[in-house]
Amino acid sequence: MTDDNRRTHLRIATEEAWAPSELIALYRRHLSERTIDDIGFSSLMGYFLGSTHPQPQAVVARLQSAAEERIADMDATGIDHQVLALTAPGTQVLDAREGIDIARLSNDRLAALSREHPTRFSALAAVSFEDVDAAVAELRRAVTELGLKGLILNDHIRGSYIDHPRFAPLLSELESLDVPLYLHPNTPPDSMIAPYHEAGLDGAVHGFGASAGLHLLRIITSGVLDRHLGLRVVVGHLGEGLPFWLHRIDHMHAKQVASGRYESIKPLRQAPSAYFSSQIWLTTSGMPWAPAIMFTREVIGADRVMYAMDYPYQYDAAEVDAQEALPISDAEKANFFERTARRVFSLDF
Repeated sequence: MTDDNRRTHLRIATEEAWAPSELIALYRRHLSERTIDDIGFSSLMGYFLGSTHPQPQAVVARLQSAAEERIADMDATGIDHQVLALTAPGTQVLDAREGIDIARLSNDRLAALSREHPTRFSALAAVSFEDVDAAVAELRRAVTELGLKGLILNDHIRGSYIDHPRFAPLLSELESLDVPLYLHPNTPPDSMIAPYHEAGLDGAVHGFGASAGLHLLRIITSGVLDRHLGLRVVVGHLGEGLPFWLHRIDHMHAKQVASGRYESIKPLRQAPSAYFSSQIWLTTSGMPWAPAIMFTREVIGADRVMYAMDYPYQYDAAEVDAQEALPISDAEKANFFERTARRVFSLDF
């Protein structure tokens, strides 16, 4: 590991998964009773909760681990602080009643964890997106009463997307509270998963990025960020591949606007790529590859990219060392590991 004696910045990891034991038990029951009709859920959670392989078993244990065990893992890899969030798929495969209960329980537990260890943990709120009025109320409670720092959105909402008009009150509440929305991947919805699933590509290898990247692009091209100018969106995995495509996205979006080919494609106040430098921030979760990090910093701005580990799904001290060794100045490294996260999530520890 990089010599911490020379380090002048903290390392804040900004996409770190957590789950209460009650949620894991609920997932197990639904899998056993086959009461959630969702291919992605059966594929993802069926693997993690049904496999006898040590790797998925370790992930499930670490998701639910006590604070002391998680802090020991952080210390072993040189992580000073984690921004915690309810693991995918979170509430987003549950009905409104179950989702509301799990969200409230999760928010209370994460708030308690953050209070008990304020220098080690902050957290994002969960809500049930099935009942938007309840979601608005729970987000407000989680931020104003519990001190949580944003909202986790684990990709599609049973095949729906956050750009649908019914979610506008929730986005407005995020603006009012001045906290970010974190768009996190999930397995693709049933409407797109078949070719991924049959090829074994529906998970993190590609399906996650394809689905979450589509969701992010929908947020941009639908005009959500024009209608909600104060909305901040954080996306992991270096933007799910979109930074590489920004020139082509701008070019083709302009041609579609000019031709009027799609009713859903309307003029925006700026080119799609410009939102990555105004309302969108990216993290390096699961993407500890220097060429990709440096490219993304170049095309969207160094101050838009911040560190994440993706614990416990990718837990590897070598990845921390690789990002500590990026060819950037000490001041830039402090922004990358600490200061940008403090600004985006309003961290005050």
